[in-house]
Amino acid sequence: MSVSNLPGGDAAAQLDLAHDPAAEEAARKAASKEAADTVLKAFGGVRGMIDMTLPGLVFIVTYNLTHQVSTSAWAALGLSGLFVVARLARRETIQHAFSGVFGVALGAWISMKSGKAEDFYLPGLLWNVGYCIALATSALARWPMIGVMLGPITGEMFTWRKENPGRLAAYTRATWAWVVIMGLKPLVLFPLYFTHNVNLLGWLKVALGIPPLLLAMYVTWQILLKAPPPIKAQLDEDEEEPAK
Repeated sequence: MSVSNLPGGDAAAQLDLAHDPAAEEAARKAASKEAADTVLKAFGGVRGMIDMTLPGLVFIVTYNLTHQVSTSAWAALGLSGLFVVARLARRETIQHAFSGVFGVALGAWISMKSGKAEDFYLPGLLWNVGYCIALATSALARWPMIGVMLGPITGEMFTWRKENPGRLAAYTRATWAWVVIMGLKPLVLFPLYFTHNVNLLGWLKVALGIPPLLLAMYVTWQILLKAPPPIKAQLDEDEEEPAK
């Protein structure tokens, strides 16, 4: 990351950094931390990953203990509900916990209706496929989903589309990286679903929950470190008032 790409500084400040290695290194670390925090926040942080992973683990553990699809489904659904209640009690956002409850509830309903434990994982597998298709479509349409998600968090909104072509290119690369990394999960898990091997499917689903997500987030972070700084969007209240 060059000095000219450091956010929030004018030409004089950038010149000062060029003659002060310590200040430049501090600015690099600050930019790196900001990029990492932005990516982590967009995807729910550590709590969000836990909310999405533990219900599936509870399902497969309970199923191994009881061999009852309904008991296992209710156990997973109950845990998802507890996550939502805990977030509400702490006045935290329930976006990721609620999406987890919806997926678990749908999987629980399908598996209890069919009596097949592997159907608990079917909605998640279909969602993974749909998510990858949506990511690829957004990149081809020059509205990369990673940019759409991160823009409001960085304060740039959608200025990257026309005012910051380097930023658009970075978001496009990051979106394609997500397509490749997240697309590996359904490629591995869907064949297992059709074998009806619930144990292998369940444990691999848990194992492939967080690591690919962390890898995709890491790649996104690395791409953003080399991208131009965001151009902050102008808010309405910052614009000049029209003459009366």
